[in-house]
Amino acid sequence: MLRDSQTIGTMAHVIQLSVAPVFLLTAIGTMLSVMINRLGRIIDRARYHEGRLETVSSDGLPKLHAALATLKRRADLIGHAIFLCTATAVLVCTVIAMLFIGDYLRYDVSVPVAVLFIVAMLLMVAGLINFLREIFIAKESLQIGPNTVVK
Repeated sequence: MLRDSQTIGTMAHVIQLSVAPVFLLTAIGTMLSVMINRLGRIIDRARYHEGRLETVSSDGLPKLHAALATLKRRADLIGHAIFLCTATAVLVCTVIAMLFIGDYLRYDVSVPVAVLFIVAMLLMVAGLINFLREIFIAKESLQIGPNTVVK
C-alpha cells in the first residue's frame, strides 16, 4: 500500500513537470499554424504571378521574375522555420516521454532531458529567426500604390 501511494505521488510530480513542456507545445503549434498560413499565402501569390508569365509584356517580365524570386526566397525561409519548429516540437515530446520513462524505470534522466530541452530551445530560436527573416523580406518587397519601385 505504501509503494502505491509513493508511485502515485511520483507520477503526480512527473505530470507537474511535464505541464510546462505541454504549454510550450501549444505555443509551438500556434507558431506553426501562423507559418503554414504564411506559406500558403506565398504559394498562392507565386501561382498568381506564374499564371501571368505567358501574358505579361517583355517590359514587365523582369519585374515578374524578381517578384517570383522573392517569393521563392520567402518560401524557403518559411519552410526552414516550419522544419525547425516542428523539430522543436518533436524534441519537446521526447522530453515529456523521457520524464515518464525515467520515472517508470527509476532512472535519472535529468541530463538527457536537459540536453534535449536546450537543443529544442536552440532549434526554436533558429526557427523564429528564419520566420523573422521572411517577414523582413516580405516587408521589403511590399508594394503599395501604383508608382512603387521594385528593389
